[in-house]
Amino acid sequence: MPAVVFGVLLILQLMAMPPVQAASVGQYLTVDEFLGLGFSDNAKPEPKVLWLTPELKAQIKSIRGKDFPLLRVRYWRQGQKTAWILEEIGKEMPITIGVVVDAGGASPTVARVEILAFRESRGWEVRHDFFTEQFRGAALTDSHLLSQHIDGITGATLSVRAVKQVALIALLLADAVKPMADPNAAE
Repeated sequence: MPAVVFGVLLILQLMAMPPVQAASVGQYLTVDEFLGLGFSDNAKPEPKVLWLTPELKAQIKSIRGKDFPLLRVRYWRQGQKTAWILEEIGKEMPITIGVVVDAGGASPTVARVEILAFRESRGWEVRHDFFTEQFRGAALTDSHLLSQHIDGITGATLSVRAVKQVALIALLLADAVKPMADPNAAE
């Protein structure tokens, strides 16, 4: 009988405790740290701005399934690589995601994906290398899909979807600035 009373008291005590916020919620990388990972030398490139045309906004809408709220997007470029920092809602809160795109080949491909900040209570597993490494080498297909399969994470479906959407948008935007990626081209 005492074991049952102890068990009931323990359950009541646990129920009275405030909910614990997931330890993985928070800021993982600053912009400077992300840029340091994305570019070969330590010289941080100056930010540039891409003004979104109605055509680009329509293409982004087809990826997201809803309007894109920005008129312009800031990015960084060094040689053939561009870095994009975008936010997408997971379930309820924005996830800040950095994507480095390499435009040195026939079409731009993902060189790196990093989660800079995560604010949800679930789905934080998307920040780990086992997930983000899957994007390396992915390109944008004509039907606005990734050229390679990305495995999901059980319990993180909406976070996975958000990261995939940001990778797609970064590839689309990198393709839009690709003609300017030539070091001899005028900006």
